[in-house]
Amino acid sequence: MSSLAIRKATPAAGTTPGTAQGPPLRRRIALVPTLTLLLGALYCLLPVAWVLIAATKSGRELFSTFTFLPGSGFTQNVKDLNAYRDGIYWKWMGNSALYAGLGALLSTAVSALSGYALAIYRFRGRETVFGVLMAGVLMPPVILAIPQYLLLAKADLTDSYASVLLPLVLSPYGVYLARIYSSAAVPGDVVEAGRMDGASEWRIFTRIALPMMVPGLVTVFLFQFVAVWNNFLLPYIMLSDDEKFPITLGLFTLLEQGSNTPALYTLVITGALLAIVPLIALFLVIQRFWSLDLLSGAVKS
Repeated sequence: MSSLAIRKATPAAGTTPGTAQGPPLRRRIALVPTLTLLLGALYCLLPVAWVLIAATKSGRELFSTFTFLPGSGFTQNVKDLNAYRDGIYWKWMGNSALYAGLGALLSTAVSALSGYALAIYRFRGRETVFGVLMAGVLMPPVILAIPQYLLLAKADLTDSYASVLLPLVLSPYGVYLARIYSSAAVPGDVVEAGRMDGASEWRIFTRIALPMMVPGLVTVFLFQFVAVWNNFLLPYIMLSDDEKFPITLGLFTLLEQGSNTPALYTLVITGALLAIVPLIALFLVIQRFWSLDLLSGAVKS
């Protein structure tokens, strides 16, 4: 008995008596993901910080001062951007809001209907359809851009607002998210109860299933809005009239002209900074839906 106690009290070879061996090692291991996340955040936020600071500089300060030293020309940069070609920058912003807002709404509606149908209904070929949609998720948009242009050219819709909006209506990733969320949020028993009460399928979807799907559909809307707002390739291929350009394509044309007119570089940087503001505002408005969903879940539980 005493010899067993002695063996338990004897520290392992190469260690210091009276010190704990486990917790410090676990703490060191836990620091690795934290440092990785910090490095990732720094990598993502450094360009944003550069744009924020560079937008405050005049054309002379932009090339003659330290990179992360704020300047004194932000107000003048905004005035010059507003005056450039009678304020065409704000026309580009309005076009982006139209493409992203309407495109995201239509895409969310199609995703909600398609995802709900794939999650609730059982029909022949359902998994095949879902597999084709998953293939669309994996397919790079650049592969589809030229076929989409040829199809819309046949319909004489190129260089129009519809040429940018129509290809965005169907989002394979949005349908995938809507199906996954519908499967988790809409119980089959609730749907069956609605049918037993004599409700039509459309009424069950709009009055019962859709309110349950709102948090997931908000996520689909946000993802699609950001994707359309940042879209460059599709408008670049479809549009030739700069009055219909979104903000990404408009800033690209300014950047190209900046090689011959360096003063335009400050307009490009200031315009890029202002183009981030609607995305931040949208996220701040939409996040309340996620918070409300979490609170309602806590109350129900």
